[in-house]
Amino acid sequence: MRPQGLIKSLVALWLTVMMLAVPLNAQTSTAAKPDYEAWQTLASRIEGAVEAGRASDVVLENLRTDLVGWRTEFLSAKDANVRTISAVQAQVSALGPAPETGIEPEEIANQRVTLTARLAALEAPGKRAEVAQSRADALIGEIDRILAQRQANAFLERGPSPLNPTLWARGWTALKSSLVNTRGEVVTSWNNPSQREAFIQNLPTFLTLVSVSIVFLLMGWRWVRALSERFVRHRNTAKGWLTAFVLSVVQLCVATLGLYGLAFAVYSSDLVGLRLDPLIEAVIEGGFFVIISVWLSAFVFARADRSFHSFSLSEAQNTRGRQTVIGLGVVFGLSFILDAFARYDTWSASAKVVTVFPLILIGGYLLWQLGRLLRQHSQAASAALEEEAAPRYVDRMYGLLGRVIMVFGLGGIGLLAAGYFEAGTTAVFQTIETLVLIAVLILAQRVVAELWVVLRGGAEEAREGLVPTLSGFALILLALPQFLRIWGTSDARISAFWSRAREGFTVGETTITAGAFLTFAVVFVIGYIITRLLQGALKNTVLPKTQMDQGGQNALVSGVGYIGIFLAALGAITGAGIDLSSLAIVAGALSVGIGFGLQNIVSNFVSGIILLIERPISEGDWIEVGGTHGTVRDISVRSTRIETFDRSDVILPNADLISGKVTNYTRGNTVGRVIVPVGVAYGNDTRKIERILSEIAEAHPMVLLNPKPTIVFQGFGADSLDFEIRAILRDVNFVMSVRSDMNHEIAKRFQEEGVEIPFNQRDIWIRNPEALLPAAQTEAKSKAKRAKPLTSAAISDKKEREGK
Repeated sequence: MRPQGLIKSLVALWLTVMMLAVPLNAQTSTAAKPDYEAWQTLASRIEGAVEAGRASDVVLENLRTDLVGWRTEFLSAKDANVRTISAVQAQVSALGPAPETGIEPEEIANQRVTLTARLAALEAPGKRAEVAQSRADALIGEIDRILAQRQANAFLERGPSPLNPTLWARGWTALKSSLVNTRGEVVTSWNNPSQREAFIQNLPTFLTLVSVSIVFLLMGWRWVRALSERFVRHRNTAKGWLTAFVLSVVQLCVATLGLYGLAFAVYSSDLVGLRLDPLIEAVIEGGFFVIISVWLSAFVFARADRSFHSFSLSEAQNTRGRQTVIGLGVVFGLSFILDAFARYDTWSASAKVVTVFPLILIGGYLLWQLGRLLRQHSQAASAALEEEAAPRYVDRMYGLLGRVIMVFGLGGIGLLAAGYFEAGTTAVFQTIETLVLIAVLILAQRVVAELWVVLRGGAEEAREGLVPTLSGFALILLALPQFLRIWGTSDARISAFWSRAREGFTVGETTITAGAFLTFAVVFVIGYIITRLLQGALKNTVLPKTQMDQGGQNALVSGVGYIGIFLAALGAITGAGIDLSSLAIVAGALSVGIGFGLQNIVSNFVSGIILLIERPISEGDWIEVGGTHGTVRDISVRSTRIETFDRSDVILPNADLISGKVTNYTRGNTVGRVIVPVGVAYGNDTRKIERILSEIAEAHPMVLLNPKPTIVFQGFGADSLDFEIRAILRDVNFVMSVRSDMNHEIAKRFQEEGVEIPFNQRDIWIRNPEALLPAAQTEAKSKAKRAKPLTSAAISDKKEREGK
């Protein structure tokens, strides 16, 4: 199987982008009427070829291309007279249904008959085209089935093994014969007097082109790199990275010009014959792939002093990675030259498998080596993270990709060694080309990310934002057809798939096409971006200049966001041409489900809207809900996030804030009251205590003097005289610190004034003292030997003192 060249791949990718940009309504109703007689003849011939099953793959591909062209004509014919048909149907509908009795005014009846006949005549071409289209679809499907079956058979067909020593001479003989014949063609051209004379005349041009091309290939690359090192000093910034990337693209262009210059010099010599022409084309494609590999290796496995660093590998591992990538490019480039020889000289299967096997062996080993490097990066990146942190998704994907590459590399060698030529070459060569395309996509996504960082004013966190991520998905979608081409899907099948995507699928009376989906996505994204820009302008420019409080500003910005997203979705639906009236029945059924199954969600949603409009609480308020104190940090349409004083988040449904009891300590203003309880021992002068506490309260800077703080003598407690300081604070958010400051000052002043703070006093009564008599008697006998006995009154007095 001939490997797909990267030049063709990039051209095909460009054609895919152009195909996406083609208007979906390019087929108008003014298209020419299909020639159904010619179609019948072609369809019968194709049906015969399909039934016989003897047509070659090339013939079947050509027939399929013809069928796709006819199918496009039928699609255009199906849409013929669409506007006229709609107008006539509207007139028929305006007449209303025919009366069941069959009796209606003659003028109305004649008009109904005329409109019905005209409607049938207008719909006839579309129905005929629809029938022809269904026949074309069936034939295309049958040809696809035959080609897929043949491809599978070729993939699984077993041929000669390159491990058979008797076949080695055949391979060497075929390669030597191709080289000798190519040399003989050049000698023959030189022996031709007219060609030799033309070469001598073009010799200055030939030498100039060769010299300049060699300089471009060997020295131009280094000159541009030196220029990059001289002018780009800060590669770690987004602008520096982009500048270095542009200069690296210049390197690629210089080397490519050198390659094409050499090819043009060879053509200018007038010594190129039929054999040398496809060989030069193969050299150009293979050489360009080698240049691309060298260019990509500098990005994928960058040096330590470069900003293109991508993997968590050592310098030695990065060097081995660059060598591996370049080696893969050389192997894939040589495959073009061998394939050109094999096609022109029609090598036998044994000669082909023996000649290609060394490339497969080297390429498979290099793939295995590249897979190991990717796995080592994944392991090193995971080990660099903290133990509790999970490895990044992209690093895990690199590890998985490494395993896949290793399997394909070793599998390709084993398959070709077993004699499965198509399977082995596909596993190695197509894997190499796929890796190059993946590297190009990753590099393109990095360029978009750095551009986004520049547009965001150098914000480094923007590199991991939503726009670069979505751009990566968009690039993958654009490159998806090229991935299919690499793995053997023909352009005709990809075009047919795109045509079917353009036709879309029908939901009720609404047809959703790929164009409609893209229109919906683009319009919604534009509306979303405009909404975010408007929110930013209101939040940072307009609202701060008004007298609206912060909570009102946040509520207004949130409301604009919800309205903007709703209008963006509505505009996207309208722009995509989606008829919402056809979904009325479904919406009615969903409303019943919402009423029963989603009532809590709807309740929270409505409560969130009420909170944003009435604003009983705002962001930054200190509230208490169900015994939970905290500061409101975010109010959304479903829930409200409260940050408690221990820095934990509490998520409360909005319905609880509307229907439950909520205490807002800072609603409207931050003025609030602090209460500091104080207890002193009995016997202290209460007026003196009142004076001391009043002085302490009035001296605190956070306490307002109007109204003055009050000292309340609460009463006579069990252990103390109870007082309270009640003062109004400028900012109730500092109530805990104010209370702490007052307690410190109270302890200090009481110590200076000799005011005693009492301890708790308790009287202990023993309810069953008789239980202690045996122990008491034993102790009394032991003490009687050392002291005289106590009287009963003394014993009672002692017990009372011990109890206290």
